[in-house]
Amino acid sequence: MGENLWDIVESMDEPPKPEDGDKFKYWRSKNASALHVIQMSCNGDAFSEIRNITSAKEAWDILEVKFKPQPESTDKIISDDEVNNPDDQYQLYERFPKALKDGNLDATKEIITQYPNAVSKIISRTGRTALYVAAIAGHTEIVETLVEKMLPEDLEMKDSNGITALTVALYYNANTKIVECMVKKSKKLPTVVDSWGMPVIWAFRYCPIKMARYLYSVTTIEDLISWENHGYAAELISQAIITKCYDVALHLLHRCPQLATTLGIYQYTPVHILAIYSSGRPLKFWQKWINESIVIYGDRVIKEIYTKLPTNIDMSSDKELRGKVWSLQRVAMHFDILGFNKIYEMKLLHIQTSELLRRMCEEIKKLDENQISRSDIIIALFRAVEKENFEFVESILKLIPDLAEAYDIHGRNIFMAAINCRQDKIFSLIHGVGTKLAATNDVDADKNSMLHMAGFLSPHPQLDRISGAALQMQRELQWFKAVESVVPPWTCGWTNSKFLTPRQLFTREHKQLLSEGEKWMKETATSCTVVGALIVTIMFAATFTVPGGNDEETGYPKFLDDKTFMLFIISDAISLFSSTTSVLMFLGILTSTYAEDDFLKSLPKKLMIGLGTLFLSIAAMMISFCAAVCLMLDGKKSWVALFIISLASIPVTLFVLMQFPLLIEIYLSTYRPNIFNRKP
Repeated sequence: MGENLWDIVESMDEPPKPEDGDKFKYWRSKNASALHVIQMSCNGDAFSEIRNITSAKEAWDILEVKFKPQPESTDKIISDDEVNNPDDQYQLYERFPKALKDGNLDATKEIITQYPNAVSKIISRTGRTALYVAAIAGHTEIVETLVEKMLPEDLEMKDSNGITALTVALYYNANTKIVECMVKKSKKLPTVVDSWGMPVIWAFRYCPIKMARYLYSVTTIEDLISWENHGYAAELISQAIITKCYDVALHLLHRCPQLATTLGIYQYTPVHILAIYSSGRPLKFWQKWINESIVIYGDRVIKEIYTKLPTNIDMSSDKELRGKVWSLQRVAMHFDILGFNKIYEMKLLHIQTSELLRRMCEEIKKLDENQISRSDIIIALFRAVEKENFEFVESILKLIPDLAEAYDIHGRNIFMAAINCRQDKIFSLIHGVGTKLAATNDVDADKNSMLHMAGFLSPHPQLDRISGAALQMQRELQWFKAVESVVPPWTCGWTNSKFLTPRQLFTREHKQLLSEGEKWMKETATSCTVVGALIVTIMFAATFTVPGGNDEETGYPKFLDDKTFMLFIISDAISLFSSTTSVLMFLGILTSTYAEDDFLKSLPKKLMIGLGTLFLSIAAMMISFCAAVCLMLDGKKSWVALFIISLASIPVTLFVLMQFPLLIEIYLSTYRPNIFNRKP
């Protein structure tokens, strides 16, 4: 009603026909909007009923027939025989729900004694059962009292909206004792499907992981993987992957491998979810070193344990497994002592995801071409490219090399998508496929070639990993040059649907980044020029005002023969010459033309030399100062000299912390190996 769409559903008139012109167009627009609203409001069960319906009114009518609750449920509502007078009615419909909500245990027991059947009936005017009301309130003792009086099948009762008490208990408070109390009474409860789904799936999606794991541990797997529940079981695997409970996903997949390619209730397969959620952040160099150490020390043990299923195994009877677990604990203890437990956990998760991917690939291998095209494996492959999930893409392409020729909705192959998302490791896989030539000659729906893909601006998450607009521009140019070296020559002059060559597209897309790069370079160069010029002035003056002064007869410095004096002169000269070089480099940056190709080598080299010589000049200046102090004190008050030398190290350290990482990044960015590894 708020969107003025209800009349489409409510109308009893025949819809207009295409020949009615504007009237038909108006109806078609409103019908599409109304149908979209209805579809978006449906869960998996409801959506399956109207999947192929194109009329909003027809979809509404189907849902109304199937799901609209009846005004009364005669087999559940308190019967007239049980309610003999208005006082009894008050007891049941007013006092009982109030006692449950308030946590009044005595009043609850009194009413249950008087009306024993009330525990398994709808007792509120809103269509809720006693257990439902108590579960929302979260009163453990009252829930236990009700459950004790109920039969196992009574716990599966649903309110007028089709929701079980267990589901609301998970939603409103996730009280462990309440949930345990219900599940102990009815083992089937975690897999009872209600209008909100299945409780065990709900737990993984919305509850704390501890609660989700508990509920899965008491779930009857046979009920979960039964044929009619396959969609729910597949969804549970997907939710376990999202919450990084990979051992749960492995356990369930081990029991029913075909779930890997089964659509879940939210219309995604576990394969698709793994493609999106199993990728991790790139490790820093020291994290990679620790990661490799874990591989050497504990990878074999961990992998053996996590490939031996099921999860809920009794280790007391398996000496071999107990020994492996102890080895695993030693690995964990070792790395925890070193303070690297987080890296250890990351490695553990990686091993689990690798095993999960391997098992899914075994199932995908069984599918024929038609089954693959009907599934969402191709979509998952492209989503994996977006998420930088190299391991997933590599495994799928090894398994089904023909998918290298698959296309997304824009008509782009997997390698064009990799360029567009700036995934260099994934693009490098092109050197290992037999259809490399065909792939490099492809164009998408807008007539964009691979080189056009390199001409588009990188996604922001990729750009944000690089410091400074100038280095971002350099990286973009490196991508363009690297792709240019792979594609056939004809693509350089090829125009897309907007009549732009790859280079013209690159210039248009990177116009703002070029301007920001120029601004960043000038600001950095200006700031460093001021510092360099100041050092030049200081060190030039220090050359003619040497410590101790000059001999009046010869004019030579009085400390000329002292080794400390020679250190002073040499460090002064180094500081003067290096700061002068630094100023000249930064002046060269300020007077540059700032053409696109200047950002590839010329400007980064100048900035690198400028920062390097500036760092050298500051360090030499501090050494010169310390040498001068030592000469003046002449061995006396040595503690003063040590204190001053310690203070002198502070500016050098600060400069290293603030600017040296940038210097290293510029060097690696400028002189790194080719973006694409031809032997990935």
